[in-house]
Amino acid sequence: MEVFYYVVFGVLSIVVAALELSKNNKDRINTSSAFTSFKNNYLVVYSLMMAGDWLQGPYVYYLYSTYGFSKGEIGQLFIAGFGSSMLFGTIVGSLADKQGRKRACVTYCITYILSCITKHSPQYKVLMVGRVLGGIATSLLFSSFESWLVAEHNKRGFEQQWLSLTFSKAVFFGNGLVAIIAGLFGNLLVHSFSLGPVAPFDAAACFLAIGMAVILSSWSENYGDPSENKDLITQFRGAAVAIASDEKIALLGAIQSLFEGSMYTFVFLWTPALSPNDEEIPHGFIFATFMLASMLGSSLASRLLARSAPRVESYMQIVFLVSAASLLLPIIMASVVAPSQVKGGGITFAGCFQLLGFCIFEACVGLFWPSIMKMRSQYIPEEARSTIMNFFRIPLNIFVCVVLYNVNAFAITTMFGMCSVFLFVASILQRRLMMIVDKPKANDWTPLSERNTEEDPLNI
Repeated sequence: MEVFYYVVFGVLSIVVAALELSKNNKDRINTSSAFTSFKNNYLVVYSLMMAGDWLQGPYVYYLYSTYGFSKGEIGQLFIAGFGSSMLFGTIVGSLADKQGRKRACVTYCITYILSCITKHSPQYKVLMVGRVLGGIATSLLFSSFESWLVAEHNKRGFEQQWLSLTFSKAVFFGNGLVAIIAGLFGNLLVHSFSLGPVAPFDAAACFLAIGMAVILSSWSENYGDPSENKDLITQFRGAAVAIASDEKIALLGAIQSLFEGSMYTFVFLWTPALSPNDEEIPHGFIFATFMLASMLGSSLASRLLARSAPRVESYMQIVFLVSAASLLLPIIMASVVAPSQVKGGGITFAGCFQLLGFCIFEACVGLFWPSIMKMRSQYIPEEARSTIMNFFRIPLNIFVCVVLYNVNAFAITTMFGMCSVFLFVASILQRRLMMIVDKPKANDWTPLSERNTEEDPLNI
């Protein structure tokens, strides 16, 4: 079955290369040299930031296990990370609108570097502090950089359509190519150079430090609403009012939480799904294959976003339906193929089909990221962008914590079925968003400074 892995990887590589090389004028966006320089600077920084994140991922569990911690103790560390992202990360991330997005991006670098340093200690309490810091950094990574980009893009007067080009390239490189290279580099450090499981964390800290230097030397500061008289509670209340008073923002938040919740659950499930009887599978190579599938999705997204039709609100309905169908494969295979009772060996025939389905899901992930970024740039108000984006992550983190805590309580097919239902609901909500997107903006959120306290009892 080893040939199967190479065939899948090879076919995906050819398709991605063909998509990139066959782009014509309709698939490309004509831009200016000033924008190209701005875009490339952001892509360098974002790729360095994602390298710092991807290098750590495959080795967190492994590092904890080498320190002698049990599965339960490791689970508690992971829950602490997501819980920290939900509680502390929401607060710190929301400060970006008031204190500055550049400053928040630098804070991400410092926080994640400190988290990497804690990995040198085998002490459980020190590692717990590292997980808390890592949770805060995650919230900053997925809100502050995008908020800075959108504000800076608009401040420099670039065309709105050009923003989608930066989004798609950021996903192609940062969430695809960099992930593959980081996985191979981490494997080189740990296994080829025998530097131990802490080496990828040291390398991640170096990449983060380089990225921080680029930010400090080349980025300008921008803010959401820097009003001096607005405290954090006021920001939170303003974000809540924005979400409650604009159905588009509320729908966007629900769609994001449903998809990302399913995506993070998939991260925990794909290994036991492909090796239910401890079959030997090349985890690193499969991970690289998934990232290649994600690159395929982001390449498709760049073509779609470069055109006026179909609209992002339209084609994302299909993306959610396809992703829901792809995660039904483990359930279908369990019902039509008798489970093997043989321990060990290579991947089974059912596992091969599931792997293909998982690659389709990862392609949908590659389509999702630039598309959701595009919609967020359109519908989330600038003055509270970081705060609202961190609000969106609260239900996501709650969901992931619940899944982690109960991961052994449900059958794996039940978990995949739940994810498929969530993705189907996301498609329905996306349909609703498309239906209302062209309606008059009578209920859209207005800046807090323009609200009339006598007419609006929710005014703050």
